[in-house]
Amino acid sequence: MTASLSLRPTLYEELVPGGGHTSFVLKRGQLLRITDLEGGANASLLLLNAAEKSERLNLPDSLKCQHTAKLTAGHCLYSDMGRVLAAITADTCGWHDSFGGVLNAEEVQEKYGSGNYQQLRNGFFRNGVDNLLVEMGKWNLNLQDLLMCLNLFSKVTVDSDGCFHFQPGNSKAGDYIELYAPMDTLVVLTALQHPMDSSPDYAPKPLQLSWHKVESDGISVLCRTSRPENARGFHNTERLYI
Repeated sequence: MTASLSLRPTLYEELVPGGGHTSFVLKRGQLLRITDLEGGANASLLLLNAAEKSERLNLPDSLKCQHTAKLTAGHCLYSDMGRVLAAITADTCGWHDSFGGVLNAEEVQEKYGSGNYQQLRNGFFRNGVDNLLVEMGKWNLNLQDLLMCLNLFSKVTVDSDGCFHFQPGNSKAGDYIELYAPMDTLVVLTALQHPMDSSPDYAPKPLQLSWHKVESDGISVLCRTSRPENARGFHNTERLYI
């Protein structure tokens, strides 16, 4: 599912290598496209209000108010204040995981073995907790601010016994998701394998980021109208800019 849109020329592009991390403010009215270049990528994502960082992504509310356990086009990513930090306006992948979180250094070593800097230099094994904290530190945030993240391009299902199952091959080369920002939103992300990925090898995949300015706010219609709750979420967000 995607929304029709008219994009002005690309404002900026950036490659995030496998194992890399980045952070930036996605300004109100901008659209971010995140592309899985090779297939099988995972992007662990945090979102916060760029002007008031105590307001941040609330995944339980995002799922609960939209009556879904997966996120895709037409859905909104809510803050703990009931505002829309980002709206998913296009998505060729179809399923993004809200359950898996990220691994810490000890868990990465247990899963993939030793891969320290002294052995591998810049190819050392990175972990999601430290990668996210490095970026968060640039914005005066620390461990107490690290909450549940959204894992883009990954699919985790739940069976009748309540057990989680990672579904390999969910994302193909060239798949992308587009996030529209109705407010100034701090984006923090890292390109690392999903914690439940069954591969025994440490081999995170790269991501391509591109920023666009949307010609009109019509890009958000799909998300505004997909549920009554989303219309209220946009209303709460727009009150910030009256």
